[in-house]
Amino acid sequence: MEQRRPLEFWIKLVDGLIDEQFEASLEEHGVTRRQWQILNLLAKEPATMTDLNTALAELPDDHSEETLPEQLEELTDSNWLTAQGTEYALTELGRSSVTMLTEVVSHNRDRLGADVSPADYQTATDVLEHMAKNLGWVENT
Repeated sequence: MEQRRPLEFWIKLVDGLIDEQFEASLEEHGVTRRQWQILNLLAKEPATMTDLNTALAELPDDHSEETLPEQLEELTDSNWLTAQGTEYALTELGRSSVTMLTEVVSHNRDRLGADVSPADYQTATDVLEHMAKNLGWVENT
């Protein structure tokens, strides 16, 4: 009888592949995961560096060696952001870039679920959420 790989194998493999694909897609467009997170936050409303630091602390870390001020400076130099006093906001170029990057990310998510029925996808998500809660995860809502 063939031995099946354990759940942990598949979770780690899929997680790694998702990260690789996501980061490669963003890199093709000249942004890092952290910059994508910053752009998404600023798409909702302008924010100060303190606001961004607080919001980014709740998101997955991309382990970037660049600090938030360095990331903001790079996005500002690329004309995706503007600094208005102590607040950062998207420029028109930044807004159109977020729209385009959102489509890229959405395409990646669609690829992940290709050939998986919506019901199976929902079941997988529900099971993983239950397992996370069983291991002590508490959702911060």
